[in-house]
Amino acid sequence: MVYSKHNIFSRITGSDNFFIVNLLSGSADILSPAEGKMLKAYLDGKNIEEDFLENLKEKAYLVDEKEEAKLYQSKYLDFIDTRDEDEVQLFFVPNYTCNFACTYCYQDEYAPARQELTTAVTDAFFNYINHEFAGRKKYLTVFGGEPLLNSPKQKELITYLLKQANESNLEVCFVTNGYSLLEYIELLKIANIREIQVTLDGVGKVHDARRFLKGGGATFEKIVKGIDECLRIGLPVNLRMVIDKENIDGLPEMAQFAIDKGWTKNEFFKSQLGRNYELHHCQSTSEKLFSRISLYETIYKQVQQHPHILEFYKPAYSVSKFLFENGSLPDPLFDACPACKTEWAFDYTGQIFSCTATVGKADESLGTFYPEISRKDEMIAAWENRDVTSSSECFSCSMQLACGGGCGSVAKNRTGNVCSTDCRPVKELLELGFGAYFESNN
Repeated sequence: MVYSKHNIFSRITGSDNFFIVNLLSGSADILSPAEGKMLKAYLDGKNIEEDFLENLKEKAYLVDEKEEAKLYQSKYLDFIDTRDEDEVQLFFVPNYTCNFACTYCYQDEYAPARQELTTAVTDAFFNYINHEFAGRKKYLTVFGGEPLLNSPKQKELITYLLKQANESNLEVCFVTNGYSLLEYIELLKIANIREIQVTLDGVGKVHDARRFLKGGGATFEKIVKGIDECLRIGLPVNLRMVIDKENIDGLPEMAQFAIDKGWTKNEFFKSQLGRNYELHHCQSTSEKLFSRISLYETIYKQVQQHPHILEFYKPAYSVSKFLFENGSLPDPLFDACPACKTEWAFDYTGQIFSCTATVGKADESLGTFYPEISRKDEMIAAWENRDVTSSSECFSCSMQLACGGGCGSVAKNRTGNVCSTDCRPVKELLELGFGAYFESNN
């Protein structure tokens, strides 16, 4: 028997206890200081108590390598089968223009085609997805730029888009800055809205200093009114707060604001935090940006001082929150990148892309759905084949089944190869997560 290559073992943040997690076997345990010391001794080649050794075998922390390889292959095939049946998210970009001039926009250097969305393009889009994804569960997410621009022409285009979505029996999501939500409320009622994602980066001036109108102008108060109205009539809102070092100190206030507004108690409300980072281009200087782990270290400390944050947002800390809430680990994650598998993106120029991270970049186009259908099969295959088994770095890493190889677009930007890695700090996140959810709750 050998120590499993999929074990993740470390000390819990703020505690003398340890944890050990194995995503392949589904085992997870908190170890006392004495047990942690014994496991370290075992890893150093020393003899340990027989009862503890047997427990490690029983939980599949110690394994037969051939049997573990068989289990890995079986779980991998299950993952592929499940993914092939999963719902597909189809993004559509009606325009790349925006009424905001956010300080960290990654699309600000895009050069949009000098054309507008037409009903012919919209028809071609729905014809393509209804044929290409026939028989698959799917839903539509309208992205941008800003898709809900407040103009008669834009409302006409969005009206037609939503009517076509209704005819295709598709639920619809919108990713919007939220500034014109009030002007679109009546129109949104005609569609089967799954959710509306809106961004607030803090309360009042904190938000307005980051997400303001082109030419200047505050946006916070009007967005809040739109969120209030959506929740009042039962339109689901997913509130996103984009975090960097400029606004992280405003998280407790943002959480309290949402609590005081009654949003966190509303069944139609949920929230998420997004880390501001360099994708293709970012206006923010690198000094303002958090690494993945430094962000969550900061959030961990803030929650200790301001526990009400957890009513607004509960950090995942890799698989920690899932384990705490469900009493079991999630299935192994052989692929964290949905591009060209359960996610595709399309725009008003008739181009096809892998995901929201690549949509709009001319050199990332995978083909066209208008005026004719074309596909760059070699590029598509590279995205389709990307998972932890396609990377030697991933395949030899004990974190692979919690990390899933990360984002293919970030990996490609870093190395030029979509099948390279975008590593997640899984062990460090688990250290924080076990401290936050298990130690703090005894």
